[in-house]
Amino acid sequence: MLVVISCLFLSLFTAALDFTITSPAIPTIVADFRSGSGYTWIGSAYLLANATSSPVWGKLSDIWGRKAMLLTAVAVFFIGSLLCAVSINMPMFLTGRAIQGSGSGGVVILVNICITDMFDIRSMYLGLTSLVWALASGIGPILGGVFTQLVSWRWNWWINLPCSALAFVMLIWLLNVDAGATRLSFRSGLERVDWLGIVTILGVTLMLLLGLNFGGETFPWKSPTVLCLILFGVITIPLFIVSEAKYARFPIMPMRLFKHRSNIASLLVCFCHGFVYISAFYFLPLFFQAVKGTSILMSGVLILPITIVQCLTGIATGFVMKYTGHFHEPIWIGMAVLTLGFGLFIIFDDQMSIVKIAVIEALAGFGVGMNFQSPLMALQSHVAPGDFATATATFGFTRNIATSLSVVIGGVIFQYGMQTHATSLISVLGDETAAYFDGSNAEANLGLIASLPVHQRDAVRGAYIASLRSMWILYVCVAAVGLLASLAVNKKSLEGPTIESQMAQCQSRCSPRSCSK
Repeated sequence: MLVVISCLFLSLFTAALDFTITSPAIPTIVADFRSGSGYTWIGSAYLLANATSSPVWGKLSDIWGRKAMLLTAVAVFFIGSLLCAVSINMPMFLTGRAIQGSGSGGVVILVNICITDMFDIRSMYLGLTSLVWALASGIGPILGGVFTQLVSWRWNWWINLPCSALAFVMLIWLLNVDAGATRLSFRSGLERVDWLGIVTILGVTLMLLLGLNFGGETFPWKSPTVLCLILFGVITIPLFIVSEAKYARFPIMPMRLFKHRSNIASLLVCFCHGFVYISAFYFLPLFFQAVKGTSILMSGVLILPITIVQCLTGIATGFVMKYTGHFHEPIWIGMAVLTLGFGLFIIFDDQMSIVKIAVIEALAGFGVGMNFQSPLMALQSHVAPGDFATATATFGFTRNIATSLSVVIGGVIFQYGMQTHATSLISVLGDETAAYFDGSNAEANLGLIASLPVHQRDAVRGAYIASLRSMWILYVCVAAVGLLASLAVNKKSLEGPTIESQMAQCQSRCSPRSCSK
């Protein structure tokens, strides 16, 4: 069993690594391909595909089996990584990132579903996934910096190939998660696919996220393209709800999941947690490089406090839930500490010592770690066992949407802040130099700050501090919403799956006649 969980965690680690390993390499990739417009899309293409694909993978695994779909997702991730590694231009690279993201969405969701299916003490093993995420989040920026500075940025994707191949082979030999379930034929499976639900959820996700990505970057916020994408994305939401509630025979997101107030609260906690925590791994390196003047590699090292504490807390929370059966206390306490920790990010400036910053990071990491899996336990405790897979996929989709929106919206607020300081920077730097730090250019020209005279460097760093502070205020507000939502999560003890629950899970994937055996 240890070997099986190891191969699942290897698959998850490889997918999770690409959330953060890319950021140190982005300026170099943009320079190599001479495509400044690709700066935002290198991260967004991955996150968009990850968010839009995740609910689909869970439902497909109900139809054709967990193992088959997990192997497919690993293979898709492998193909996307290979395309990124051998890319000769930006369009080819972004295509690879999108393929990677869709595979990653499947891996992340299906690993959690497999753990839920396989283990009675799923709280402990799901808690251990926090260790995988923490390791990937901590190692990613450091590894990306090492490869980019010492070898080539392409090695950020070459490294995925042996890891994915090893995970694929191990899963073929060792994973036996579909025992007792009768898989449908390909034709019968196609008849059970919720095509309308898939089209509408893809439409909602893509239109909203593309609208936010385009706004202020590719097109003005008031442009017809941006307004139409956001408007039609919002309009499609009720279409998806009606489709799932009235027309889908086998919905990818059953509306019965949202009938219980506690379930809505758990998903809101998941959203707020995902929205807030990912910001540390994307924007703290920006703070360290721009304000503290560190190298790419050192900026990755300096986020280790939040990574290590998040890792240890996630493991401890899993064991606490296992032995006490309670998940509500970790949710409440975690969201309170998360709000406090990220609230202290607001006071970060160029005068604060690295030691104080590390202590605040550790405090935030404590809150992050406590809420990686405890809201999922709360959600699963209030749904029928046959809905565990769908609930887990919905939970993962919620977190993926949150992280995607977080990076986009955080970047928009930071860029807007830098634009508001454009006039003051022009008066100190002059038009030509100030243009390097205007809007999106501010993230791509961090290396220029150290070369400026002292008085100009101080002015630029002041603009970065103020812009990042506005962004941290947003994240604190979202964390506070999550804290309020956590109060609505009902108290209930965890129980492992019974024989009846396993039968219910089987019936969710196969016909009643085949389940009679």
